[in-house]
Amino acid sequence: MIKGVIFDIDGTLLDTMPFWSDVGARYLKSIHVEAREDLGSILFSMTLEEGIRYLKEAYSLPYTGEEIRQGILDQIAHFYQQEADFKPGMREILQDYHDKGIPMVLATTGDRQLVMDAFTRLGVMDWFHAVYTATELNTTKKEPLIYEEAARSMGTPIEETAVYEDVLHAILTAKKAGFHTVAVYDYSSEKDWNQIIAIADDVIRDNERSL
Repeated sequence: MIKGVIFDIDGTLLDTMPFWSDVGARYLKSIHVEAREDLGSILFSMTLEEGIRYLKEAYSLPYTGEEIRQGILDQIAHFYQQEADFKPGMREILQDYHDKGIPMVLATTGDRQLVMDAFTRLGVMDWFHAVYTATELNTTKKEPLIYEEAARSMGTPIEETAVYEDVLHAILTAKKAGFHTVAVYDYSSEKDWNQIIAIADDVIRDNERSL
């Protein structure tokens, strides 16, 4: 029986992955520069610092790296504050857990304030027991620490705590640590989907759940 639930955010609860593929183009548009069509795929595997250097050099931008960074961060903040929305069916899943009185925690590699901005606007921030970020814990989702801390905060046994994730390495980490894993399909993990469904205890795709 599930007594507590841990949710990833980007690609799991919120349909944000298309934005992350588009953030470079959004930034360039804000400074009246046209982006090449494949910019998203070029930037996808880069860190923020690598992306900043690429944009400055490839588009001969007359700005410092810090100015480009701030411009990108402004685009990210605007998106979470004004646009980010639930993936199909995920609000209903949250509502069901909330109505049953099952505690929920958010566990993300993203920024705490952006998380709070988005979920406050969406009207569900007070449904969550806590928010844990990998940065604040000095960890990644290749280690189970963030999930273990989230479960500890709810006082729920690991084997009775569900972890909802959309990426292979996170699902694998939670599974190895003994959590009940629920994989949520996102197009960004299409190449890993067969592996994901072989590992996860439960799968949600196209708003349909299957064991």
